[in-house]
Amino acid sequence: MAKKPFPILFIAPSRIGDAVLASGLIEALKAEVPDARFTIVGSALSAPLFARTPGLETLIVLEKKPFSLHWLELWRKVSGRHWGLVVDLRGSGLSGRLRRSRRAVYSKSAETGEHKVVEAARLLRLEADPPSPFLHTDAEIEARAAALTAGAGPILAVAPSANWIGKTWPIERFASVARRLLGPGGALAGGTLMVLGGPNDRAAAAPLKASAPGGRLIDLVGTEDILVAFAALKRARLFIGNDSGLMHLAAAAGAPTLGLFGPSDETRYAPWGPHGRTVRGSRPFEHFVEVDPKLNQAIGHMIDLPAARVLAAADALIAQTASETVHA
Repeated sequence: MAKKPFPILFIAPSRIGDAVLASGLIEALKAEVPDARFTIVGSALSAPLFARTPGLETLIVLEKKPFSLHWLELWRKVSGRHWGLVVDLRGSGLSGRLRRSRRAVYSKSAETGEHKVVEAARLLRLEADPPSPFLHTDAEIEARAAALTAGAGPILAVAPSANWIGKTWPIERFASVARRLLGPGGALAGGTLMVLGGPNDRAAAAPLKASAPGGRLIDLVGTEDILVAFAALKRARLFIGNDSGLMHLAAAAGAPTLGLFGPSDETRYAPWGPHGRTVRGSRPFEHFVEVDPKLNQAIGHMIDLPAARVLAAADALIAQTASETVHA
């Protein structure tokens, strides 16, 4: 006799990076509850990450509305059933008002300063062996990524954007490092530059795209679905980027990932996994908190990270992963 489906409501973070870092919880739940059926709630940015999740019944895009009316709208959609489990990574009041057998809810007051993957795992008491980020694609998505990257040689993937100007490394330095790595004598000589970003990043990314040696460029700046970008990142030999959602996407894809840090804490936000590394300038994270307590000023905090230091870290990571199969 077939088991009755076990309904799970999973309210994902609204930002891409946080949603990627929490995605392993879904895999853990699938392993523990094979008959789980998921209703996943995300923002317009984060929901597409989960579009190919096995066992997905419903994917809900929660559009923010004035006076928090989006939560009332979500209530109308999900309050009509009894949930086996509600996982609420937004820490909303909604999850406490639903009929459910069990609830796991994020609370900012319970933050411990641990990595966000560990913090998310703690919701399900999995912190001793936190599940790594994991996203699903399908044959169509993989075929599209394969077509985009065919014949590219070693791929250097670069994401020069971030959700705040303070975390953004100067674009000309990205271009300088890309030229050195892909040019004659570089660790990825003869390879291809892959540039990633959203539709709003096109103008800012233009100087980097123009730096591609020999015009060898894969332009993924606002051109493809985020899961296609994820699948393409599986084929990258190296990723370099600011602390951003795309950095976490690259690490989840298994690409050797070099995250550039300044006014964010690598203890909590370093790229997760054995091939993740970070590099920063001369100032520790605590210094940025002193000069910009709310971490929201329109200041280019990354100016003290020299291109030479990033290039050296990139060369080291390429060498460290040379004997491993880390990309498709």
